[in-house]
Amino acid sequence: MNVYDFDNTLYDGESALDFFLFCLKKRPSLLRYIPSALKAVVDYKRQGITIDDIAGRYGEIMRACLQGLGDYQAATKVFWDRHEHRIRPFYKPLQRPDDLVITAGPEQSMKEICGRLGIAHYIGTVVNEASGEIEFVCFKENKVQAFHERYPGQEIDDFYTDSMNDKPLMDISKRVFLVEKGKVRRIK
Repeated sequence: MNVYDFDNTLYDGESALDFFLFCLKKRPSLLRYIPSALKAVVDYKRQGITIDDIAGRYGEIMRACLQGLGDYQAATKVFWDRHEHRIRPFYKPLQRPDDLVITAGPEQSMKEICGRLGIAHYIGTVVNEASGEIEFVCFKENKVQAFHERYPGQEIDDFYTDSMNDKPLMDISKRVFLVEKGKVRRIK
């Protein structure tokens, strides 16, 4: 099984930040969350963000985005209509039927984009659409936990990521590839 991180790996950018900006256009009242959203990206890049940070501080941003958004699934479809072109081209030639995307991004968003890409398997952060509450953060060691729960006995042949935040998944993968600016190189 080949496993792919999503943001800055398959997708050129941070889809959660892009979704926040998408929501911001519809709800200017979200402007007050810009400093927190930018801090989240910086903390992530520096590997200084924790699972508790995502569930707590940044969960508040998720709740604010979903409030007043209306139909989350419809909004997600419009978002991916506008952002699907940012899927990196290295993926299609590597694609296999058993590929898995595992990401800190919301699972509802992954359902839409993975469906469009023909990827049947995905794991993401679980968000309650009604309340906006984060029920499970798919990040760092939680990615390994979620992988083992959903795919018991499976092994990861090739793992593609952009970040050392994924070290727990790297450790259980046979081969690891680092994706930097769309370029792929083997590091394990």
